[in-house]
Amino acid sequence: MPLHDPITPPLPDAQTEVKTTTCYMCACRCGIRVHLRNGEVRYIEGNPDHPLNKGILCAKGSSGIMKQYSPARLTQPLRRKASSERGAGEFEAISWDEAFDILDKKLTHLRATDPKKFALFTGRDQMQALTGLFARQFGTPNYAAHGGFCSVNMAAGMIYTIGGSFWEFGGPDLERAKLFVMIGTAEDHHSNPLKSALGQFKRNGGKFIAINPVRTGYAAIADEWVPIKTGTDGALMLAIIHELIALGLYDREFLVRYTNAGQLVNLDKDSDEFGLMMRNPAGDIINPLRPHNFYWWDRHGDKPVADHTEGADPNLLGHFIMPDGTEVKPAFQLLADRVKSCTPEWAESITGIAADTIRRLAHEMGITARDQKIELPIAWTDCWGKSHATVTGNPVAFHAMRGLAAHSNGFQTIRSLAILMSLLGTIDRPGGFRHRAPYPRAVPPNARPPKGPASVKPNTPLDAPPLGWLESPEDLFVDAAGEPVRLDKGFSWEHPLSVHGLMHNVITNAWRGDPYPIDTLLLFMANMAWNSSMNTSAVRRMLVDKRADGSYKIPFLVVCDAFHSETTAFADLVLPDTTYLERHDVMSMLDRPISEFEGPVDSVRIPVVPPKGECKPFQEVLIELAGRLKLPAFTTPEGGRKYKDYPDFIVNYETAPGSGIGFLTGWRGKDGEKAMRGEPNPQQWERYAENNCVHHHHLPPALQYMRNWNRDYMQWAQSVGIRRDNDPITIHLYSEFLQRFRLAAEGKTQGRQPPDHLRERVATYFDPLPFWYEPLEMRQTDATEYPLNAVTQRPMAMYHSWDSQNAWLRQIHAHNALFVNTRTALDQGIQDGDWIWVESPWGKVRCLCKHSEAVEPGTVWTWNAIGKAKGAWSLSQDANESQKGFLLNHLISEELRADDQGRRFSNSDPVTGQAAWYDVKVRICKADAENPLQTWPQFDAQPSYPGMTQVVPTWRAWFAGSSKNREGGAQ
Repeated sequence: MPLHDPITPPLPDAQTEVKTTTCYMCACRCGIRVHLRNGEVRYIEGNPDHPLNKGILCAKGSSGIMKQYSPARLTQPLRRKASSERGAGEFEAISWDEAFDILDKKLTHLRATDPKKFALFTGRDQMQALTGLFARQFGTPNYAAHGGFCSVNMAAGMIYTIGGSFWEFGGPDLERAKLFVMIGTAEDHHSNPLKSALGQFKRNGGKFIAINPVRTGYAAIADEWVPIKTGTDGALMLAIIHELIALGLYDREFLVRYTNAGQLVNLDKDSDEFGLMMRNPAGDIINPLRPHNFYWWDRHGDKPVADHTEGADPNLLGHFIMPDGTEVKPAFQLLADRVKSCTPEWAESITGIAADTIRRLAHEMGITARDQKIELPIAWTDCWGKSHATVTGNPVAFHAMRGLAAHSNGFQTIRSLAILMSLLGTIDRPGGFRHRAPYPRAVPPNARPPKGPASVKPNTPLDAPPLGWLESPEDLFVDAAGEPVRLDKGFSWEHPLSVHGLMHNVITNAWRGDPYPIDTLLLFMANMAWNSSMNTSAVRRMLVDKRADGSYKIPFLVVCDAFHSETTAFADLVLPDTTYLERHDVMSMLDRPISEFEGPVDSVRIPVVPPKGECKPFQEVLIELAGRLKLPAFTTPEGGRKYKDYPDFIVNYETAPGSGIGFLTGWRGKDGEKAMRGEPNPQQWERYAENNCVHHHHLPPALQYMRNWNRDYMQWAQSVGIRRDNDPITIHLYSEFLQRFRLAAEGKTQGRQPPDHLRERVATYFDPLPFWYEPLEMRQTDATEYPLNAVTQRPMAMYHSWDSQNAWLRQIHAHNALFVNTRTALDQGIQDGDWIWVESPWGKVRCLCKHSEAVEPGTVWTWNAIGKAKGAWSLSQDANESQKGFLLNHLISEELRADDQGRRFSNSDPVTGQAAWYDVKVRICKADAENPLQTWPQFDAQPSYPGMTQVVPTWRAWFAGSSKNREGGAQ
């Protein structure tokens, strides 16, 4: 009988079952049903009862079976052999007790002496509330996840403007939109829900415009593709704003009531409060921590009045003198002044988009928003007590991600986009942008990082979370001289609003000992020796570099991963993680939930198969270490362990004693009868398992819109702990928070001051109004020598390096090529399929060229993370991934060229520290005929490790739970 024949009856003694859990083949986190036979995974399908994907599953999700049974799986804790060099991949298997003893001894010493010498940085994990809690309790400030090298500009740029962001925390309402504009979005972001929504949007007659240097993925079905030069999106946004203001195609009513457009700004250059909002001493403060007592200039009385005064109507344009003689302008007037010169002709010279096209785009957006309004029969009351009989919307929706974020000008670009969306009146309204819980939050959210070296003490938790949101220079994490306290230099004057940290600079700074040397670096799910590092070849050298005494400059490296990645070879200690099918996990409201527009949604993973070998979930590793180290949040007053394991921790942890707020919102209370907030329920995991591993709290329709200013929503959000306060969240067209940093840089304020060499940098980039500037690396690069922009993006069928070793998905992408516009390639004498050299100021690679008409002529691009180091991921040494695939990261640098004083700055956004992946410029030429027909650079092959499955050196086929080699022997 064949191992799998769909028309053959099942084996008579087979035990079959179906278990539900949550996918983790990308960050979409769809609900799945896992079919098992005799405990083996047979296939995976989408769960039709799950609110996120409603049964839809992509190629990645279906291929999870190949991740589960991958021969690249690590199965035992490993220690580098004492006689071997780091990077050689020579390990000996040890027990978990030995591994924990090594970590316990080392971390106990560091915590008792200098906690900041331990650094914990994690990749694309979904449990940052736990990893961040562990770091804070340990007392190290050196913690962050992947956001700094992914899309922190998107989060910060939008949250500092509208109180929410694209991705988990908000998105386009395609159900009601008439016009959809997608800008700089890769193919895998929010994949299944977005594909489904786009399909319905198109069937409903909506128009889809894609603005991107490359036309792939979602953009393939766009009604119009607008190719744009890389890194110039901010100029396009400003030109569109210019047109909307010039034509009067902005939603004045929305701007007046819900933004700071009418608030008056102090223009007295001699004042310590120059550029700040005028405060009304007699106005209603509302929230003492974030006062709301601003002025309007009333059109009726031609005088300043408290904002939102009943019957008042503020001037949005004009120039006024306050009774005390202070010169003021409304914020909207300052915005209009800013974009006055940002004409379509100006933008055409920067973006490569014709001025007429820019005018048409602006006109289409404005007319659609104005003339195709939506009105829903939903009554609601705003924060100022005004009742509204309906909810209205302007049906122009946007979506954007890393293509805008991954530039050193990305923060101000995304501010421009958020302001454009606000001018059109689309924020949290039908057909526009809608928030997802726990957003909207205050601008900025309330969490602040530590404020100085005194926050780091032996055997003591940090006095604040390691990551947070700054309001002013007083919130910076710097010492008395203004120098950074964090290893990555986050929250310093170099990158003040680095709300996700700068993971891309951790290895370089640790290697250099700048701002100080560390002892132990623990990396989880971060392939820092390959696709997660800028300047990969240099980073690999840093990991093995030694001091004069023969010790490594980064003394101890711990890597936790489920697979035989490029990075594990450099570890001193390897901790084998589980796959997503083998562990408990939470997508928590304290972290990154899967909420829907209609209300909060969180979800879990539950094990559907036991861990392979001795694999242990990293969650369990942290709980065990926290107990051994006696971290206060994880131990009883007597010093015993508070939680026996991770599931116990999730059930019983509360943000504060008796708060009733924990990691999961569903089935709280002793009997599971409460939602959002309630006592711990010992049966909580069981309730999630019975309900498709998901909890969806549906809000009444009156609470689903206008949540920045919805009185009843605010009261509810405060009652369940989503928000600390219930005051309105005003949209910041003009940002006082940025101006406060500029004032300090200009020496106009007391308190913290930037070092002199950073004053001009801060004053330039902390502009309270958006502006476009050429990305920093592009500015340093001779465009005649390196004329092409180079970018990477993830293909829809793969997610980072996790999936490019997947046996099924490899059949879609087994290697990558550099896509070059046909005309650009032919001008260099390069034919389709030729081997070429691609060179930047930082290095060069040899790869295959592919002609394409779906890329603008000044840009070249490729898929990320498909190219592999030889032997890594248990692939054969002659696998296409290492012989024909390549990694563009070898051409990128994590640092800019040194300035005149020899100082090196991160190749990042100067506001947020976002890695500027997409700022590199390159040149291409045909490779010589004598060059080997393989990619370059090449590295020594990685060996397999103890406990790994030995790969059969022939083809392998998969048949419902068993694999066969060509000779027919089952594996």
